[in-house]
Amino acid sequence: MPRLLPGILAMAAIVVASNILVQFLFGQWLTWGAFTYPLAFLVTDVMNRVYGSAVARRVVFAGFLTGVACSLIGTQIVGEFGPLVTWRIALGSGIAFLTAQLLDVAIFDRLRQGRWWRAPLVSTLVGSSVDTALFFSIAFSAGLTAIEPGNDVSWASEMLPLLGAGPVVPLWVSLAVADWGVKLAIAIIALVPFRLIVTQMVARVA
Repeated sequence: MPRLLPGILAMAAIVVASNILVQFLFGQWLTWGAFTYPLAFLVTDVMNRVYGSAVARRVVFAGFLTGVACSLIGTQIVGEFGPLVTWRIALGSGIAFLTAQLLDVAIFDRLRQGRWWRAPLVSTLVGSSVDTALFFSIAFSAGLTAIEPGNDVSWASEMLPLLGAGPVVPLWVSLAVADWGVKLAIAIIALVPFRLIVTQMVARVA
């Protein structure tokens, strides 16, 4: 348990913070939560490198349960435009998080014998891409309205230029692309703290 506790606490803090910050806009295409959520991959990768895939998966499941709790609380809080978290968003968030994080663990484990940066970079890039695709399509795609017929997400299907300047696509696609871009940038930047944290933790374990 002592090995798990730092990872579980860090993951829980990131999930809770992201669920709060996603309520606040940053510009036209992002929320503040877009900048904190990708750090979950950093936590998973550090735990995987130092303690192995089994421990990393347990940290992921702890984060998943924290996210479920946040989503359930959010569905009961009614804001100006209805519940802060709809059931579609809750479902999309849970499926995307668990799928992407477990995929990250598997890819990292497969690449762990290579150069130090390869496993965290590749696993996070793939996991982040899957996370974005799953969440935004489940939460906002017009093709999946049957998930929650009473939830009007027609606003997300408004046809607009991609990120305000590209080809015309549904609004949710622009939101997804912007989110994906932030995740890719953080995946690269996070290599620095990954290296530093792993070095310190390995020294303590040794």
